[in-house]
Amino acid sequence: MSRTLMYNVPSSREDFTALDSAKYIWKELGLPVEALVSLSLPGEGLTLPSSFKIGDLAQSTVALSALAAALIYALKTESAVPRVTVPRQHAAVEFNSEKLYTIDGKSHHKLWGPVGGLHKTSDGYVRMHDSFPHHRNGALALLGLPATATRADAAEKMLQWKAQELEDTAINSGLVMTMLRSYEQWDAHPQSKAISDIPISIKRIAAGPKGLRPRLSGESPKCLNGLRVLELSRVIAAPVAGKTLAAHGADVLWVTSPDLPDLPALDRDLSRGKRTIQLNLNDAKDKLKLLELASTADVFIQGYRPTSLATRGISAADLAALNSRIIYANLSAYGPSGPWSNRRGFDSLVQTCGGMNVSEAQHYGRGEPARPMPCQALDHGAGYLLATGILAALYRQVTLGGCYEVDVSLAGVMKYLRSLGQYPGRSGFECADLESAVDVSDYLETKPCEFGALTAVKHSASVEGCMPGWDVMPKSLGSDKAEWLD
Repeated sequence: MSRTLMYNVPSSREDFTALDSAKYIWKELGLPVEALVSLSLPGEGLTLPSSFKIGDLAQSTVALSALAAALIYALKTESAVPRVTVPRQHAAVEFNSEKLYTIDGKSHHKLWGPVGGLHKTSDGYVRMHDSFPHHRNGALALLGLPATATRADAAEKMLQWKAQELEDTAINSGLVMTMLRSYEQWDAHPQSKAISDIPISIKRIAAGPKGLRPRLSGESPKCLNGLRVLELSRVIAAPVAGKTLAAHGADVLWVTSPDLPDLPALDRDLSRGKRTIQLNLNDAKDKLKLLELASTADVFIQGYRPTSLATRGISAADLAALNSRIIYANLSAYGPSGPWSNRRGFDSLVQTCGGMNVSEAQHYGRGEPARPMPCQALDHGAGYLLATGILAALYRQVTLGGCYEVDVSLAGVMKYLRSLGQYPGRSGFECADLESAVDVSDYLETKPCEFGALTAVKHSASVEGCMPGWDVMPKSLGSDKAEWLD
């Protein structure tokens, strides 16, 4: 049997520039080609130390989301698409935004728990994700350890397991672990075969009127003023999508649950631009309030497992029946189809299972079994691509009518990034890392928030005449009323 039948090797786009990537995905989405003349992507060279072309991914995905916002503004005003500019280094800095902010000059970006990371097994390696306490405590219990166990305790227990056996047992227990795989192992895996070559999927799910809602029409200070976005999300990727729409003026209501743990170190950065409400979907009154908000929303973003909201009667079909103009956007780890479609996952785990960590280590050449990328590039890339897909769906809705479902996955972004090729040998590592605010002072802004003076990365895109940015600053969860601004 030939290799092409046995494996799902990504297409090769090794000669693509960031502009090539933006043009390619824009055309695949069926968006008007003439809008591309409004796009400017200055800068060149390495941005972050990695064999992967993170600078290209960062610049192209931020650019796509900004150009899509500018396209919607052109529809609103019946004018030409405004000029969009995304500097390369600034985009790469924004891919690290959750690590680079400070409050009153102090860093707050500890993202990982005490026992997670890569662990050796009897025949390989497994990565454990432990940012959330219930994942950490569940993993320790699986290993026969108390919640007070140390990383060394967990490492000793994992040596008694085979990697595949531990991954399967953990996943079947609702935990978040994955074994370390090479490209060859991942390419032969059934889930790899289920992932599309294009990182954004848009499908029409119901009939609906075409044209802009009246509150979206006419000139406004930002491209998306009047757009209502209901966001149910945690961690990085889906919140980046909502944060991006908010930067362009959308009214984003971020919905969290009082029964689920939060991650303040991430929330301080990712909640910029959003109002925050808390609803418990196990409470009938709160669920009714969510559906009431969804009935007049334009966009519904959800970053949970593909079936988790559907089992509660909040699927794309459910909301399309409730709202004939809804755009329902999903951010998942592994995509909407395939044997892993309902599996929990995070950026670091997708890098591990998909061969990226092994390849990065091989390029670095220091004998490590695995090496992570210097930022959560899959999370950030997926967030900007989800925002792009949402606005592409809105463009279709305005011009063709209908309700749409948008899907982006971390694994799909991984496949696209891999298709761009890697820098040879250690050449991609010959630049400085961006580890603190001191390294990126030119790209920061300071604004007061409930927690102090927040100094954080400015949005890297500019739109002529409609400058994006965030006016709403981070606040305590549930601080706002569960209602739209207009």
